[in-house]
Amino acid sequence: MNFGKLFKVFDTVMSVVDATKEAPSKQPPPGDHQTPAPTTFAEQIEVRLTNVVVAALKEAFDRDHARLELERSHLEEQRRRAEETARIELRRQAADRELGRLRLLAAAGLIGWIAPMLLLVIRVGTSGASRAALITASVLSLCSLAAAFAAQARIGANAIDKDRPLNTPASTVSLCVLIAALALAAFSLLL
Repeated sequence: MNFGKLFKVFDTVMSVVDATKEAPSKQPPPGDHQTPAPTTFAEQIEVRLTNVVVAALKEAFDRDHARLELERSHLEEQRRRAEETARIELRRQAADRELGRLRLLAAAGLIGWIAPMLLLVIRVGTSGASRAALITASVLSLCSLAAAFAAQARIGANAIDKDRPLNTPASTVSLCVLIAALALAAFSLLL
């Protein structure tokens, strides 16, 4: 129940009752610049109704203003959520790309380990330097594989925290060690 409107209606009824009593109205002093008091019953009702209408309009404007402020804050919250969702999605995509790169490095490290082992078995009559280079290339390939797995685990942990970078030193080490292993395996073919 709206008590404000109820009080306004009660106030209007009381003013009508007061006006019907025909109480003598006091005249304001001549130096006062207030609006003259209404003298007739119709003028008193008109003044009361005007006050009620003005109060109702003010209440409606205040209510609309509060509603607009609420809508504005709601839209601001939606915009902030959309920006946060977009930022999280971009970070997830970057993490997926980095994980794909590391999986490729891990696969290359595995192949880089298998190839020198096959060359070591196939080339029975090779020199000791060639065998040492193939064994070293195989060990480096395994190190590259291990570094790629470690980097994948680290990226999984870093993807949750938005302040940590996605690339890790282990991914760089994995790439460098893999390149060294492949170069050493190629060099062993020349020996």
